[in-house]
Amino acid sequence: MSERVLMKGNEALAEAALRAGCRFFAGYPITPQTEILEYLSWRMDEVGGSYTQAESELAAVNMVFGAASGGARALTTSSGPGFSLKQEGISYLCASDLPAVIVNVMRIGSGLGDIAQGQGDYWQMTRGGGHGDYRTIVLAPNSVQENADLTYLAFDLAEKYRHPVLMASDAAIGQMIEAVELPEFKEHDIDKFDWSVKGGKITEKYRKIQNIFYSMGPAYEDFLREKYAKIEAEEQRWESTAVEDAELVFVAFGISSRVCEEAVEGARAKGLKVGLIRPITLYPFPVKAFEEAKKVKAFMTNEMNLLAQMTDDVRLATGCKIPVYHSGSIFSISDTQELIARAEEVIRAAKGGDRT
Repeated sequence: MSERVLMKGNEALAEAALRAGCRFFAGYPITPQTEILEYLSWRMDEVGGSYTQAESELAAVNMVFGAASGGARALTTSSGPGFSLKQEGISYLCASDLPAVIVNVMRIGSGLGDIAQGQGDYWQMTRGGGHGDYRTIVLAPNSVQENADLTYLAFDLAEKYRHPVLMASDAAIGQMIEAVELPEFKEHDIDKFDWSVKGGKITEKYRKIQNIFYSMGPAYEDFLREKYAKIEAEEQRWESTAVEDAELVFVAFGISSRVCEEAVEGARAKGLKVGLIRPITLYPFPVKAFEEAKKVKAFMTNEMNLLAQMTDDVRLATGCKIPVYHSGSIFSISDTQELIARAEEVIRAAKGGDRT
């Protein structure tokens, strides 16, 4: 690792992508992720890569499809309605068994939404988003350091499974400035894959990228089952805080998890047995993490959305045996003291058998 430097979250993400061997980027400006484009517009040239500001988000994701077909480590980024426009391309990447990294620096929605931080894209990112029968690995950083570390990891995971990987960053993480240790540069050999499209002599068998079920037939279903089973078995990532004896456990990701960390500390100081599970992978959801919460009486998700989008996954992870509450707002990050008060209220209700 290099020395620690101060960087904005979006810029640390962009630099980490280059250090992971990414040499192709296509994107379109939209707040709050435009710094990624600005940074790569000059930095990509320095490392000998190719940078394109596309005419739209649709064009950008399809350019990434082309670069990935040729074996390149390829990246596109967006936010809000721009990320929505990439869904068809992500579906095609999955259908074609191609690796790529797609970043969503989330903002509030729906529709055009606004440029403030938000976490309302959870369902869109973890349930596919486009048409068809697919899911994608989703990594959720909660710091500038993790913006770099998880981006670096994302390219390896994409190639391991020949599958697109999504980054669920948010405006707060993307815009904040923190100290970060950047990973070392590594080179990516664009010619190392036997499946990638390359030029060849007219007498040689040509390669093509297409929906793989065209050639696999009935075996396609077994192929998908095995791929997703392997992802769910091997790629669950999370961080737990004070979970073993906790009566209430917060579940939060991204910027919301940082507030919950402070709330756990404050609640513990008041004698409340509160813990935190922070999913680092939103898919696969870290079901294994919930096995640590042996004394829990209730869970509480904390998200910057109104519809408690992550609560479904928490209920599934616990077999719907333990009540799951929600605290959050579309418009603002939760207040620590309000979270502590809400935790105290829920613990009292859970002990009394009141689940309303």
